[in-house]
Amino acid sequence: MKKNIFSALLAISALLFLTACERPPIDAKQNGFRGTAMVDVQNPRIVAEKVKLNTIPPSTGAISGEGEKASKVYKNVKVLGDLSTAQFSTFMVTMTSWVAPKEGCAYCHNLENLADDSKYTKVVSRSMIEMTQNINANWKSHVQETGVTCYTCHRGNNIPQNVWFKSPPQKGGNMLGNLNEQNSASPSAAYSSLPNETYSKFLLASNPARIQGKDGLPNGNKHSIQATEEVYGIMMHFSQSLGVNCTYCHNTQAFSDWTHSTPQRAQSWHAIQMVKDVNNTFMVPLTSTFPKHRLGETGDVAKANCATCHQGVNKPLYGKSMLSDYPYLTKPATEVNAKTVAMK
Repeated sequence: MKKNIFSALLAISALLFLTACERPPIDAKQNGFRGTAMVDVQNPRIVAEKVKLNTIPPSTGAISGEGEKASKVYKNVKVLGDLSTAQFSTFMVTMTSWVAPKEGCAYCHNLENLADDSKYTKVVSRSMIEMTQNINANWKSHVQETGVTCYTCHRGNNIPQNVWFKSPPQKGGNMLGNLNEQNSASPSAAYSSLPNETYSKFLLASNPARIQGKDGLPNGNKHSIQATEEVYGIMMHFSQSLGVNCTYCHNTQAFSDWTHSTPQRAQSWHAIQMVKDVNNTFMVPLTSTFPKHRLGETGDVAKANCATCHQGVNKPLYGKSMLSDYPYLTKPATEVNAKTVAMK
């Protein structure tokens, strides 16, 4: 009897101990010179689940732009008014399937008066369309010609599954010392003990994520341990969001050296600037538009991070573009909302 109990306890202990481990086989692909430890490691079972999540939905195909314009037929069309009525009505149905498949048109519209702007969701959706056009026009340095659509982030959800709010301040001080917003297992630092308010620092404010110096102390690197932990935290977010490890962007022999880094590092730098633009130009200004129940604990609006679009893969939807069917979601840079151009 005692032996059986001991065996059961041993099995439970082993299960708990190995919970964070991944069972083989694991795929490892060398993406650098031999001896540099530049290897990409993937779990084929996790990859299979990601394939389901990153499948492009059915499309009606490109719709003709011939015919009367939507702004001439419908009332209060403030964006996409230059589309034909066929394009406009088809896109409204398509966008509903991307963002509110259960609620339907009523999610944004007063069904008794479609021109009515009383629903906050309608006001927000206009801004999100402008945001999408801005990304596709002004951030080709990151999205290239692939671009993004509403589906890239929403995937059939009212709110994208990966958004973030500011964390409420930790209670500390006195004998507990400076908690530095860490040791609370937050998803913002990949559930590590690292600081969990890194999104605000690197994806909202203008702070470069660089802490590695080229010279030794005392004249070299002056960054604190806390600053180092903050950078490590945001790097773990990047890694988890894209489903890659450090070698996707960095050469493990010289992490800080751009000349030894992969091309993805430069593209990632542009991505960080793009996310800051999205959050500061489009999301934060909508704070007063959202009702209180849609705001975070500190009263801030939901904001984007890398996982919002990528959702676990290095290229959203595995790099498949949907813009050929929805070309009006990109505009020449001169036609994009003036507030964005002014900010840049």
